Amino acid sequence: MKIAYNHQIFSLQAYGGISRYFIEIVKRIDETKKNQVKIKIFAPFHKNHYLALNKNKMLFTGFKIPNTRGSSKINNFLNSFLSPIQLNYYNPDIVHETYYCKKKTKNKSNVKKIVTVHDMIHELFPQEFSKKDKTSEIKKLSIMQADHVICVSKKTQEDLVKILGIDKKKTSVVYQGYTLMADNNYSSNIIEKPYLLYVGSRKGYKNFHRLVEAYANSLEIKNFYNLVVFGGGPFSREELEFFDLMKIDKHKMKQVTGDDVKLANYYHNASLFVYPSLYEGFGMPPLEAMSSGCPVACSNGGSIPEVVGNAGIFFDPYSINSIRKNIEKILNNNQLRSSIIEKGFQRLKNFSWDKCASETFEVYKKVFNGRY
Repeated sequence: MKIAYNHQIFSLQAYGGISRYFIEIVKRIDETKKNQVKIKIFAPFHKNHYLALNKNKMLFTGFKIPNTRGSSKINNFLNSFLSPIQLNYYNPDIVHETYYCKKKTKNKSNVKKIVTVHDMIHELFPQEFSKKDKTSEIKKLSIMQADHVICVSKKTQEDLVKILGIDKKKTSVVYQGYTLMADNNYSSNIIEKPYLLYVGSRKGYKNFHRLVEAYANSLEIKNFYNLVVFGGGPFSREELEFFDLMKIDKHKMKQVTGDDVKLANYYHNASLFVYPSLYEGFGMPPLEAMSSGCPVACSNGGSIPEVVGNAGIFFDPYSINSIRKNIEKILNNNQLRSSIIEKGFQRLKNFSWDKCASETFEVYKKVFNGRY
């Protein structure tokens, strides 16, 4: 059985969860299933950091171009000519598309196409995206052309079936893994004052503004804890004005950035990780927090409860009062905090890249053998 992965996500992402997902499963399938499968990534030109670190020339050969404005368009243009030629020469049995594309990547009539759906955010929150954004349209075409669809959670599967009318039998659920970032080699005193931690993008559905309001509405939290934001870029002028409106001392709001090791240290030293997103197709940050021994307070939206299970405190993400009360609840109860941390370590046993790769390979076998 020969599996090919196309260039799509590696042309678009320098870093990111989707490109990491593919690198992790490709690496593990190659290591554990060499006698059963031949696999290769076809991305002649790319800008992906994870792909550039690959040393196995049997898995991938290509050129990394600088991640500059317009680099994605350049990559896609060049790869649209070169990748089909490479695929045709390789003659795969299955093409696992790394992101959605309109053009069929099949090089022969009996090749099977697999697509992974990571979320249905574009369909559920269209107001968050530009009218020029054609992701939903391209996603639908890609899914309709696919022979099988992998969903990263049961909630994503449920939303996919409901919104696009896909036959559930055409789908499988395979949970993602997580990356243990610092190998328990943590530093201390990153920030002297105790802090709550928020990680990632702060755009609309991520619900950061309600977290800020909940923080501002609690004298207890505001007086004793900073709010640290990792990633997502520096605070915008609008955000700084919002902090002023909420009467939050600017020294209490800290935006930081860095690599995975630095992030792991911020998780480990935080009093609490807060994940207020209205919706996630999977939601990896809570697992990262658990792996670093950080308690989790999170939204009950989307797939988050499915991933977090009993290893977190849940709140209604649309209710500022609910967010505030549940943050206070865990901060004021050391026994509860310790219990959640311990449950987090236990919860992690359900998620690993080894498990994700193994289950993905089983999907490949079933598709190849016509068992779906």
